[in-house]
Amino acid sequence: MGLFSKDIKTIDDLFVHTLRDIYYAENQILKALPDMVEKASDPQLREAFEQHLGETENQVRRLEKVFELHGVAPKGVNCPAIDGILEEADEISGETADNEVLDAALIASAQAVEHYEITRYGTLIAWAKELGREDCAQLLSETLAEEKNADKKLSSLAEGRINRKAA
Repeated sequence: MGLFSKDIKTIDDLFVHTLRDIYYAENQILKALPDMVEKASDPQLREAFEQHLGETENQVRRLEKVFELHGVAPKGVNCPAIDGILEEADEISGETADNEVLDAALIASAQAVEHYEITRYGTLIAWAKELGREDCAQLLSETLAEEKNADKKLSSLAEGRINRKAA
């Protein structure tokens, strides 16, 4: 089902499709994060990625709960956006020989992922509220807060020292 296909007729259809999109994305991120942990040379960056890996596992479980509350089976739909972001991150990290520059590249890639997630969760929360699903909106809001915190932590690491060391 494409984003603007005939299968999406209502805001509920759009909500479920976007839930499936972010569910796929979170599962792809779960697969990518261990590699980012391994590639990071800065101990604080590695720790941030490890922490976010645990958060992402919880976020997947939270999404499964949202699916359950909404009465649909948890399943993903292909998300070319997250696939492209992760593919680009893998390419850039594979082409970067200097560890300090690699750490800066990893942060930039991780923030692209976070920003994608932030937009998706913000939209899902708004739609959940329109659908009268405050229960779903609350769970999605927990994840949105975590994504925003992860983005802030990455900015702090980048601006605090990693970008300077890479320069």
